[in-house]
Amino acid sequence: MRVAFVLGTTSGGTGRHVRMLVEGLVRRGHQVAVIGPRSVEEQFSYGRAGARFAAVAVSDRPDPANDLRTALAIRRLTRDADVVHAHGLRAGALAALGRRGGVLAALGRRGGVLAALGRRGGVLAALGRRGGPRLVVTLHNALTAGGFVGLVYGVLERIVARRADHVLVVSPDLGVGMARLGARDVRAAVVPAPGLRPAARTSRQVRDELGAGDRPVLLTIARLAQQKGLETLLDVAAGPWPSEQPLFVVAGDGPLRGELQSRIQAESLPVMLLGNRDDVPDLLGAAVALVMPSRWEGQPLTLREALMSGTPAIASDVGGIPEILGNAGILVPSGDVEGLRRAVQTLIAPGAAETLAAAAARRGREMPGEDDAVESVLDVYGGQDPKDD
Repeated sequence: MRVAFVLGTTSGGTGRHVRMLVEGLVRRGHQVAVIGPRSVEEQFSYGRAGARFAAVAVSDRPDPANDLRTALAIRRLTRDADVVHAHGLRAGALAALGRRGGVLAALGRRGGVLAALGRRGGVLAALGRRGGPRLVVTLHNALTAGGFVGLVYGVLERIVARRADHVLVVSPDLGVGMARLGARDVRAAVVPAPGLRPAARTSRQVRDELGAGDRPVLLTIARLAQQKGLETLLDVAAGPWPSEQPLFVVAGDGPLRGELQSRIQAESLPVMLLGNRDDVPDLLGAAVALVMPSRWEGQPLTLREALMSGTPAIASDVGGIPEILGNAGILVPSGDVEGLRRAVQTLIAPGAAETLAAAAARRGREMPGEDDAVESVLDVYGGQDPKDD
C-alpha cells in the first residue's frame, strides 16, 4: 500500500506520532511518503525512518495564496497514493481541498470563484464530491480561541467533515463535533506514548537541583501557550496554603514565557519555569504528581508518560483526559482555581500520593502500544500487510 502523510508545523506529539506510524508501516512493507514543512523533517527525520519526504509549506495561519499553492502541491504529490493521511485541521483541510473533483476544480472552471459560488450548490456542493486517494484526517487538537481565528477554523472543520472519508479523533468531544458537521465515518484515534526511558538521577538529586528542600514538587509539562491554562496554575500557586507551600515546576517553552515569568517575579510565586527539558523521566520521579490545568487536551503524551512512570495526575476534566486518567488521579473543571488547589492539598497529604501512584502504574501498563496504533490505521485504510498477501 502507498500511504502519504501530510502534516503542518509541529514540535511535539503530532510529529512523534507520525514518525511512529511511518516506522510501523515501513516495517510492514508499505511505501510511505511524508509531506510537510522542511522543519518537521529536520526535527523528526522521516527520511531516516524509511519515508520519502517532500517539503511543502503548510503554514500555521490562513494565507489564501500560499494555501492554494499548498493544496495544489499536495494534490500533485499524492496522485499515486492509495491513502492520504493528514494530521491536524489545517493539513486535513488543505489535503481535502486538493482532492480531484473538489473545490480547486470548481474554482478552476470558467468564471472562477464568483461563478463557482453562483452555480447551483456552489463551493459547498464541491465540498461534497470526493475523488482520488482515500483521505483520512486525524484531529489532534481542539480550537480554544475565538474571534476571526475561530471563524476561519470553523470553516476548515466543515471542509474536513464533508470531504474526508474517515476522521480520527483524539477525544470524544471532537468526534461529536465532526459527526454533527456531517462526517461520514468518525473513529477514535489510537495515540500511544513511546516507551519511557528510566530516570538517570535519583529523586533527591533532582530535588536538590531544584532547591525544593522538603517541599512537595508538582510538575507541569506543557507548551507555554493559551491552551494549557497556565494562568490557573499561577493562581493556585499564589495560595493561600494552610501548611508549607509546594513547589510548582513547569517544563516547556512557548509564547507566554515572558508574561508568566513577569507575574512569577512580581508576586514571588513558588513556580519555576525550566524551559524545554530532555530529562522528563527524572522530573517525574521527583514529583508528587503531574498537574495539567489545560483548557483542552486530546490524548496528551505527557499524561501517558506520567502514568507509565507511576506518577498520579491532577488534571482538567476536558477532552480525552478522563478516559486516559481513569482512577489514577483527580479531575477538576478547567479554570477552577479553588478546586485545583483543593486537589493539590488532597494529593500532598501523607499517604495520598502513594495510593494513587499504584493506580497510575496500573493504568500505565494498560496503555496501548505502537503496534496497536499501526494496526488501527491499517484497519481504517482498508488494507493488509504486503507480507500477508
